Amino acid sequence: MHTHEQYSVASLQVFLSVPFILLFVYYIVALGLSRKKKKPWPAYRVVAWNFGIFFAMLAVIGPIADMAHKDFSAHMISHVLLGMVAPLLMALGAPITLLLRTINVHIARKLTAVLRLRLLHFVQHPITTSLLNIGGLWVLYTTDLFDMMHQNMFLYVIIHVHIFLAGYVFTVSIISIESTPLRKSYLYRTVVFLFALASHAILSKYIYANPPSGVLKAQAELGSMIMYYGGDTVEVGIILILFYQWFKKTRPTFKIEGKDLL
Repeated sequence: MHTHEQYSVASLQVFLSVPFILLFVYYIVALGLSRKKKKPWPAYRVVAWNFGIFFAMLAVIGPIADMAHKDFSAHMISHVLLGMVAPLLMALGAPITLLLRTINVHIARKLTAVLRLRLLHFVQHPITTSLLNIGGLWVLYTTDLFDMMHQNMFLYVIIHVHIFLAGYVFTVSIISIESTPLRKSYLYRTVVFLFALASHAILSKYIYANPPSGVLKAQAELGSMIMYYGGDTVEVGIILILFYQWFKKTRPTFKIEGKDLL
């Protein structure tokens, strides 16, 4: 691994943490405005969002982020937190829905129109997000890109931003926490997710046998196991949420004298 003598690690960490600090502030302000309008917001969404911000910050600033520059296993912990754990928790926070509840109707309609653009539909398509997310990881760990990002500050920032954003759009394309026009069927999303899951697992095994450039074999083996088992844990969470949504959508409803029994 590398020591990053070419640029200041501390300044890099601060730069990467600023967007998450702003997102934390945004959510608190939006939550206050929602309550001011007497529109209650589920507490579990607030908790999920805050924990998502916490894990994202843990990945980009502090001891784990420091070690990630020199130790591949620490880098992989950072990758799982930034690209999988934080996106899932922040997606559960439903930030777009909260935003639409706090702005005036005219602006909300304009924002909704933007969200319906065909370009955004393409970006949010499960196959597109899978290629951006899992495909991006294959490019990162099987080419010289991993070594290059440790030599270039700009490239390092771009890749970490991509890891988070790709993880986020992939997560929301599968579990669809917020209302999305032209949402794909549950079966379709499940099939795409299973292929993505398999590709992620294969990549982790590939890293075990073929360490990225500049990474010691022992670190690559430990890092690949963190990627494999850490990824599995988050993926199980996504599957449970997806199947729960599917069950709620398709469950049979029995009524006696006008009362819903299920």
